[in-house]
Amino acid sequence: MADFKPCVVVPVYNHEHAIGTVLEGLLVHGVPVILVDDGSSAACAAVLDALAARHGERVVLERLPRNQGKGAAVLAGFRRAGQLGYSHAVQIDADGQHQTADVPKFLAQAAAHPQAVVSGYPIYDESVPKARLYGRYATHVWVWINTISLEIRDSMCGFRVYPVAAVNALAARQAIGSRMNFDTDIIVRLFWDGLSVVNVGTRVSYPVDGVSHFRVWRDNVLITRMHTVLFFGMLPRIPKLLARKWRAN
Repeated sequence: MADFKPCVVVPVYNHEHAIGTVLEGLLVHGVPVILVDDGSSAACAAVLDALAARHGERVVLERLPRNQGKGAAVLAGFRRAGQLGYSHAVQIDADGQHQTADVPKFLAQAAAHPQAVVSGYPIYDESVPKARLYGRYATHVWVWINTISLEIRDSMCGFRVYPVAAVNALAARQAIGSRMNFDTDIIVRLFWDGLSVVNVGTRVSYPVDGVSHFRVWRDNVLITRMHTVLFFGMLPRIPKLLARKWRAN
């Protein structure tokens, strides 16, 4: 498509030991990168400043004055992407758990399906925490209920390609989870908005710098609350979701 103009958005919070390697792995694909500093420490901020200076126009640094959470950082990156005229944004984490070599196959699917979310589903190695692995399935079940569909294979993976305009339009009218509830919240709501989902398998490891910002009690409470809100949001949408399912069959 002639107007397909992608970028990459990377939310960063104190991943100064991993972000350099992640950035190098992204830039080899010739796609500009927006780094979003989510109120990181001075040490991480200095690393991000140096990376932005070294790579010139290929890297844009967006800085939030205080830590607001992964979702807030990603949305700040999408707003900047919209301002810069990008049509699609790859979302990828800064800790090195995702395979940057898979960016071309994600972008190829996005170019072929420009109105879809291209969503990674993880292929794990032995490094995945078992509690995290098993806990994902409870969220998957709730997502299948709240969409009346199995179209979203994995709603928690942080490696995706989004149409920028669709995300910014949704964020302008609807509060979206700002922390670890973001990935699930936004993909369900975009599905409700009529976007399809293209699932792409990608290998995931945990994480190369040993830093995880998942806070068990806080984030599980946020995720539980999100599922409750989505469930009651799904109820009035049942006729529309069933009609969509019927058309797909």
